[in-house]
Amino acid sequence: MDGYRRAGLNPLLGVDKDPQPRYPFNFYQGDAIAFVLENLRLIRSLFDFVHASPPCQHDTDCQRIQGNDHPDLIGPTREALQLTGLPYVIENVGGAEAKLKDPVELCGAMFGLHTYRHRYFECGGGFSFKAPEHPPHLRKTVKMGRPLKEGDFYHAVGRFSGVDYVRRDLDVPWMSREGIRECIPPAYAEFIGRQVISHLNLKEAA
Repeated sequence: MDGYRRAGLNPLLGVDKDPQPRYPFNFYQGDAIAFVLENLRLIRSLFDFVHASPPCQHDTDCQRIQGNDHPDLIGPTREALQLTGLPYVIENVGGAEAKLKDPVELCGAMFGLHTYRHRYFECGGGFSFKAPEHPPHLRKTVKMGRPLKEGDFYHAVGRFSGVDYVRRDLDVPWMSREGIRECIPPAYAEFIGRQVISHLNLKEAA
């Protein structure tokens, strides 16, 4: 969300079923899909854009290996967002790519980060964007748990080491290790946010 703030999208409201005490913006605790369906008029009146990140565990390899069962909420999320009539993106991991409609891939290397962290974004509500050029992956990443030094590329998964280093690299000083594992780097959201503003300005001028 901080990336959207940096791009100039305000006000911001986050919705999650779990408490988010470190979340730095307005927050409502509850089921996100239910919140959208129950507040369509309010959402249309207060907001110009919606971002949704359905839980990725259903499409994460490690969860399948462990035999864990998680709901697949991409379809229900899409149906709810379409009812708003607003521009939106749905974000998820590579395992969900086939279920997303014409997703755009973003990578940390596109933004000078020291992680590749690929994330996929389905666009809707009349909004679309193109990714920056995708640089080749020339740097090896440090194996999980090993110490990180300045300039190292990393995987921020599991109980990764170098939490302070990763916080600085992603520019998320408020986040816990758990939050970092699941976050979308603000650089991604800022890039998308700027495309959203251009889209809204063109729509207003038409």
